[in-house]
Amino acid sequence: MSRKVRLGIVGFGNQGSQYARLIEEGRVPNVELAAITDTDSARREQIAEKYPDVARFEDYVAMLESGAVEAVVTTVPHYLHPQMGIQALERGIHVLVEKPAGVYTKQVRELNEFAASKPGLTFAIMFNQRTNPLYRRLKEIVDSGEIGAIRRTNWIITTWYRPQAYYDSSAWRATWGGEGGGVLVNQAPHQLDLWQWICGVPQRVFAKAGYGFRRNIAVEDEVVAVVDYGDGATGTFTTATHELVGTDRFEITGDRGKIVVTDSKTAVVTRFRAPEQEINAGIPPEDVWRMTSDQFNPDDYYTQETLEFDTAWGGQHAAVLENFAANILDGTPLIASGSDGILGVRLANAIHLSSWTGKEVPIDFDEDEFLAELNKKIAEEGKFPQRG
Repeated sequence: MSRKVRLGIVGFGNQGSQYARLIEEGRVPNVELAAITDTDSARREQIAEKYPDVARFEDYVAMLESGAVEAVVTTVPHYLHPQMGIQALERGIHVLVEKPAGVYTKQVRELNEFAASKPGLTFAIMFNQRTNPLYRRLKEIVDSGEIGAIRRTNWIITTWYRPQAYYDSSAWRATWGGEGGGVLVNQAPHQLDLWQWICGVPQRVFAKAGYGFRRNIAVEDEVVAVVDYGDGATGTFTTATHELVGTDRFEITGDRGKIVVTDSKTAVVTRFRAPEQEINAGIPPEDVWRMTSDQFNPDDYYTQETLEFDTAWGGQHAAVLENFAANILDGTPLIASGSDGILGVRLANAIHLSSWTGKEVPIDFDEDEFLAELNKKIAEEGKFPQRG
């Protein structure tokens, strides 16, 4: 039998329990569930009942030092990911952090720098949407230049409906000091990652956000952000948790084509027969009327392809776990290096900072300014200690 990675799961909530089940069902063939840590005694009783042969711990560091595990996945509140990642790495334990990598870039940068000092250890992040065959194909199309240089991007992702009962389910949820934000740090990190992974990192951000707009919470439940990529290219990102009937529509417009994705399932890829500026220059005045009449023939100007892929529920998470273990075992390249986690956190921070100050901010904003503003929010909230 081939060797399996002995994995420890930190936190037996929604995500941690899902990962345990995927492993026990054999959907991650190169991983052995070796230990689970949770500070809640009731959850440890659940672990004992469901997984009697798996080691249980109340204390995370005790698990790291027990010799029971060689790798961990952290499924805990966002602020703890960098701290726990460093604690594992300094003990020679491989780390897969859940998204987001942290709440603010200064803490994530510390994790990245420490991980870089341990090149023999695997450091990854659970960006499971990067395994989605639809988005992988779209990245190939954009990277290959098939739709040319990007001119505009738009993503409306408002399918995160959450009632007030959801926010009231935990004292840390939807708080500045406990969770670090709302929809940007909880629901939308995968889209923030995919947006940049496929379209590139913007240079500047301007944003408006609603804090407790339609829910009794302190953090954001609606966001509209406008980004500037440079060279005239722009993008918008709209997200919310209060739309009963939400929308998931992602558009990428290039100078040689366009991609439109609906419901993260179907994409229509349009490829122009020539760059748009050449098409524009080649249309004589006498043919302009054809563009708005029934004599318009789209085949003269472009082709279209529809892409659709099916993925099994839980399969994407299992794929990241399997890839993480494969990197440990034989050096298989990671789907998402842990160091990539700072990109989504940085964009979320820039969106927050812009909305707080009412100004456009560069993507390489002042990290101390952001942390100071975040700590003001935490102090006003009065529930948790300030960060730093």
